Amino acid sequence: MAIVLSATWIAKEGSEETVREALEHLAPASRTEEGNIYYQAYQDPAEPRVFRIFEVYKDDAAVKAHTEYEHFTQWAAGQAIPALEERKRDFYETLDY
Repeated sequence: MAIVLSATWIAKEGSEETVREALEHLAPASRTEEGNIYYQAYQDPAEPRVFRIFEVYKDDAAVKAHTEYEHFTQWAAGQAIPALEERKRDFYETLDY
């Protein structure tokens, strides 16, 4: 059973480019992680401060490992997250049938 993560990030006013730049580095690097199945970031064209990230990992261990990679600490924790007004994450398990 895979783990699905749906994240919504809302950038602080004027920080949209900071978040976008971080995601430009974070997304391709995250796709190379051993436990990553899918990683795609989106920006809302009607509300440019709103970013959504859809991630799928093979298991809980892969989700935990994701936050320990250098690209996560540099681009997510180090750049994007401090530029956010709000961060929401929802976790799901796939129904494998």
